[in-house]
Amino acid sequence: MTVKLLIEKGHDVRDIRGSTLEGIPDKDIWDLIQNENRMLITTDKGFLQYRSNHHKGILIVRLKKPNRLKIHNRTMKALTQFSEEEWKGLIVVMRDNVQSVCRLQK
Repeated sequence: MTVKLLIEKGHDVRDIRGSTLEGIPDKDIWDLIQNENRMLITTDKGFLQYRSNHHKGILIVRLKKPNRLKIHNRTMKALTQFSEEEWKGLIVVMRDNVQSVCRLQK
C-alpha cells in the first residue's frame, strides 16, 4: 500500500521486502541506500546508529501494535511534513501519537 502510493506520487522507491535482499544485515542496507542516494524508511530502530553519518533522510516507524495500515498512515504523515530538501540529514521517529525529529549536525 505505502510503496504503491509513493510510486504513484512519482517517488523512486526500492522495496527489499520479498526480494533476495530481504534479511541482509543493516550495514549492507545502509551501504545500499548510500550508494543509491536514497532515503530510508524502516521499522528498525537499529538504524539510529547512523545518525551521525550523512544521509538523505531516515524515517523510523515505531508503533506499539503495528499493522500495515498504521505503519502506512504514520509514514505518509511524516513524509508530508518535510520537503525532499529538508529530509537530507533528518531522522524522524514516528510513534503512535508523537514523533521525534533530529537533524545531522553539519
